[in-house]
Amino acid sequence: MKRFVRLVFAIALVALTWIGAGYPQAAWAEASLNNADAKLATEFGKKIDLNNTNISNFRAYRGLYPTLAQKIIANAPYSAPEEVLKIGGLSDRQQSLLQDYLNAGTFTVTEQDPIFNEGDHRINDGVYK
Repeated sequence: MKRFVRLVFAIALVALTWIGAGYPQAAWAEASLNNADAKLATEFGKKIDLNNTNISNFRAYRGLYPTLAQKIIANAPYSAPEEVLKIGGLSDRQQSLLQDYLNAGTFTVTEQDPIFNEGDHRINDGVYK
């Protein structure tokens, strides 16, 4: 009787591990794509989005982090990348730096998304290096 019970449990265990093997894995991965991942697949993930990018992403661009990045984030939302030049209190050097980045196509503007803007995550994203 013990052998029979062991055999039944072994067969049940093998059967349970094979339940999900028949489903195509690509369909599972596609279904789990959330709004943040979908937005990162657009130009948002390749450029600085003035309405949604957090402050730590400005580090990759010389002269923007931290002072200009804070000003850009504080004056959001923007409807066009050129509006960044209208921020009050910018020095001539800061304006020319922003103009250079605009000419290079570094900035983009998309609608503000709560995923990237809630809870002041644009200022403090909780990543400490």
